[in-house]
Amino acid sequence: MIDKINILWVDDEIDLLKPHILFLNHKGYDVSTANNGSDAIDVLKTKPFDIIFLDENMPGLSGIETLTILKEQYPNLPVVMITKSEEESIMEDAIGSNITDYLIKPVNPNQILLSLKKSLENKKIIREKTTYAYQQEFQNIGMEITNNLDHAEWVEVYRKLVSWELKLEKSEDEGIQEVLRLQKAEANQVFSRFIEKNYLGWVNGSNRNRPSLSHTIFKEKLFPYLEGNQPVFLLLIDNLRFDQWKIIQPVIEEFFRTDSEDLFYSILPSTTQYSRNALFSGLMPSEIEKKYPRWWVNEGDEGTKNQFEGELLGEWLKRFGKDIKSSYNKVLNLAAGRKLVESLPNLLVNKLNVIVYNFVDMLSHARTEMEIIKELADDEPAYRSLTLSWFIHSPLLEIIRMLADKKVTVIITTDHGSVKVQNPVKIIGDKNTTANLRYKTGRSLDFNSKEVFEVRNPEDAFLPRGGVSSSFVFCRRNDFFAYPNNFNYYANYYRNTFQHGGISLEELIIPFVVLKNK
Repeated sequence: MIDKINILWVDDEIDLLKPHILFLNHKGYDVSTANNGSDAIDVLKTKPFDIIFLDENMPGLSGIETLTILKEQYPNLPVVMITKSEEESIMEDAIGSNITDYLIKPVNPNQILLSLKKSLENKKIIREKTTYAYQQEFQNIGMEITNNLDHAEWVEVYRKLVSWELKLEKSEDEGIQEVLRLQKAEANQVFSRFIEKNYLGWVNGSNRNRPSLSHTIFKEKLFPYLEGNQPVFLLLIDNLRFDQWKIIQPVIEEFFRTDSEDLFYSILPSTTQYSRNALFSGLMPSEIEKKYPRWWVNEGDEGTKNQFEGELLGEWLKRFGKDIKSSYNKVLNLAAGRKLVESLPNLLVNKLNVIVYNFVDMLSHARTEMEIIKELADDEPAYRSLTLSWFIHSPLLEIIRMLADKKVTVIITTDHGSVKVQNPVKIIGDKNTTANLRYKTGRSLDFNSKEVFEVRNPEDAFLPRGGVSSSFVFCRRNDFFAYPNNFNYYANYYRNTFQHGGISLEELIIPFVVLKNK
């Protein structure tokens, strides 16, 4: 039994409840009593209590009146309301006063015991059961990881790992959390080999058993909704990992129901320049460069690498025979978000409205550069928590709230995810080598071939060739590139930051979610 729990039971017929009190005493609880609301308030001043059972129908101060006083003086003290009445108004008054539970008389001892466990031991019981359940599942997941999975099976493994991650983060058992981290690291190691074996076949068409990719997902999943009668709002949250989606999902489901939740694969490099341009064009990067050279900015060129997403989407709609009214908006700061909220009613006349929201990507970069953000998002749970905090105070949630009472289809997706990097890998390149920590492209790159995935011929991966001898190399798992000069300084500076561009479950397997009005 846990440390003795102190209960205050308030009822004008307390003598009739003696068998219940004896039952609780036998279970190890300490029960004090009061016959009315005024006495209860006085008793509360004598010692601390963990929970109150409060009768609703008492002479003098009623249960509801007593509850109001209790919540003013002890706002965090759990209160279980007990009543003979089944009137809905009384239930609403009690629930509106933030009670913990609500019981209808006559109550039996086991009902009281269940209410206690729900109110006081619920989190502890859930933690223990969750830990035990993962221990049982650990071996099954381990066997799956080593079972030569295909792309769809990897999606299901990742779903399971994220689900356990979110459940176990509430646990205080550091040991079981470390077991999960190690299992996820093993999964990423095997997944990296899977990508290296299959990726080029996916993009060049030689492997027909390929997943939905950045350049195919709109045709496969978005365009069919343009055949319907409702306006479609596509909300692209840059750099939104699957676990971050699962964190904000309950907030969104206050307004919409999730109609479908698919996961697709980002192309390589898993960065905005490549994956998002592919999303909006329906083309791989080298195809964009050839077909729309004025809209493609190469690595070494000056200028923003994603200036023409709206134009690329417009061209793709034309190629696909979609003669529709559409809009494209990119939100880079709070002011732009608020301005978009004000103009939202004007967008309802369009068949397709695309809104790109850049906050999560900025958060990952800020976490690298700003010490205060590093402290606020010190680990994966904190990073998710910071994402949720931003979301519930953002204009994006206001947009979703405003759309909830309109007849619209809302789609939420992203361009890539990010991974927390820990292991520096040495690489040498000239001054034109790209700066990204998870992939490099350039000439005369020097590295340990066992530590990276190398694409010697960029055309094989439908990537633009920067020069005659240029190649691409990608980090796996939680590795990141660092140059030998000042190696230890940069290794320590970037270790435990969130980066993208390489090969990991977190970067490559990303959500495409369709929401419907409730």
